[in-house]
Amino acid sequence: MTVVDFEKFVEELADVSAEAIMPFFRTSLAADDKAHGGAFDPVTEADRAAELAMRRLIERTFPSHGVIGEEFGARAEDAEYVWVLDPIDGTKSFISGFPTWGTLIGLSHRGRPCYGLMHQPFTRERFHGDGEAAYWRGPVRNGKTAAEERRKLAVRPCPTLAQATLMTTSPLLIEPALRDSFHRVEAQVRLSRYGGDCYAYCALAAGHVDLVIEAGLNAYDIVALIPIIEGAGGVVTTWDGGDPSGGGAIVASGDRALHETAMRLLAG
Repeated sequence: MTVVDFEKFVEELADVSAEAIMPFFRTSLAADDKAHGGAFDPVTEADRAAELAMRRLIERTFPSHGVIGEEFGARAEDAEYVWVLDPIDGTKSFISGFPTWGTLIGLSHRGRPCYGLMHQPFTRERFHGDGEAAYWRGPVRNGKTAAEERRKLAVRPCPTLAQATLMTTSPLLIEPALRDSFHRVEAQVRLSRYGGDCYAYCALAAGHVDLVIEAGLNAYDIVALIPIIEGAGGVVTTWDGGDPSGGGAIVASGDRALHETAMRLLAG
């Protein structure tokens, strides 16, 4: 069975998660705090309902596959194929009514991310890739007729920090010991923007952003995004150039020269 066999199934996962999430968006939804006194880490009924819906569909369709999810942990994580799920990446944006959150659906084969999709059901956009190519699909209005367009994603060249647009969800999410390193890079870019969550990585794959730098990520925050970024021609690693699929401190760039420059500054 090849990765292409899974593409239609991933679309089904996106559909069932959206059905679970959208009734809650921009409502008076309560959020629990998973941190229990630490930095606010919200989880909602929408997060839980969406992950459960996806897990049930995976377990019914591919019972031998493993699953790693933000809300309900890992099952058979050493399986040949493992689904890596974040039902709402950007829950803080979600509960604030901002549409920069998304559902992340990643698939790893023998430990390597091989397919990923980011679905933003409110804007009806889907970004997906397999490491070789990446695509965007979403609504395009032509007069009074709503149509859907699909186009290939490609990063843009940007060899220097002085030309670059940098994004991070928030510097406050970068642990204090690493924050100065982030600010060293930020001081040299043309434009720095905060927010975006998973959408920032997809904007990079689409050629709108040049650099995304974050820290403290989990596998479910990044696995789905790796094949999208790489499929669009970008590069994503840990700050020291390692495998990003386990999370941690992550740097993604649309330009390899820019990526090398950023890593040197992050190493300090």
